[in-house]
Amino acid sequence: MDIGVLTVPLGDESLDDALAYLADLGVDAVELGCGGFPGDDHLPREQYLDDEDAQADLRATLDDHDLRVSALATHNNPLHPGEQGEEADTELREAIRLADQLDVDTVTGFSGLPAGGPDDSVPNWITAPWPTEHADAHDYQWEVATDYWSDLATHADDHGVNVGIEMHPNMLVYEPTGMARLREATNDRIGSNFDPSHLYWQGIDVTEAVRFLDDAIHHVHAKDTKVYESQSRVKGVLDTTDYTEEADRSWLFRSVGYGHGEGHWKDLVSTLRMVGYDGALSIEHEDSLTSSREGLEKAVELLERAVFETQPGDAYWAE
Repeated sequence: MDIGVLTVPLGDESLDDALAYLADLGVDAVELGCGGFPGDDHLPREQYLDDEDAQADLRATLDDHDLRVSALATHNNPLHPGEQGEEADTELREAIRLADQLDVDTVTGFSGLPAGGPDDSVPNWITAPWPTEHADAHDYQWEVATDYWSDLATHADDHGVNVGIEMHPNMLVYEPTGMARLREATNDRIGSNFDPSHLYWQGIDVTEAVRFLDDAIHHVHAKDTKVYESQSRVKGVLDTTDYTEEADRSWLFRSVGYGHGEGHWKDLVSTLRMVGYDGALSIEHEDSLTSSREGLEKAVELLERAVFETQPGDAYWAE
């Protein structure tokens, strides 16, 4: 299992400088944004797509730092009813093509969220089946998503690329049973970019979620969350307080180890190994209480103690 980093927090540095810094930390892999919310500071699609010379230069730069690309990131809303949906669809399809050309096996993103009906112009996150128009809207959204993702899954399969969907509230797929439903409706190219940070504050047991998803996990984000009960006991965890008003929020994204202890992260790594995951743990820094570099460095330090570097030997004690 590799320690990786989503390089977005280092977007103000050149790719070469960012890779040099990460290699010095002992990082094994990078996840590169190429559109959508992650931006494309280190991998602008128009510069690299269908350009063999640019792609060769990228491979050489990666080789210079002994790093590999674990995934291309293009998180956006391809089910948005407006122009954003069209742009997100283009980003996602081109990211899949580019991943194929770069021999990268995974693209990460969101499921997207449709409007609540064919005449609506704004996405609508449904969280309850009553009043019944909400249940009807949810059914409509799944029809839209199934149609879109069935076609997208075929596109991904044509290019031999997996799509890792990050289960994220305010998206249609925000928890493991929804992830399983979308995968069942499409094909095995559709799976999870398993980010525990969005599950913690929903009250989901992340190791049980790993066991539930099993081989549907295509990629993993290493990001923590801390729930602050002094706030959540009063207003719950569906918190719209601005992320910069940290003291008033029910929960915050935290650097690895600052929401859950080292023992928990070792258990999570072990459970991922149990279901056969042997890819990257891609650190995503979104902790507003520390700098990007310090957050990344502390996360790498903890994960280095948590990951296994060797394959299991024979269980001689069981013979």
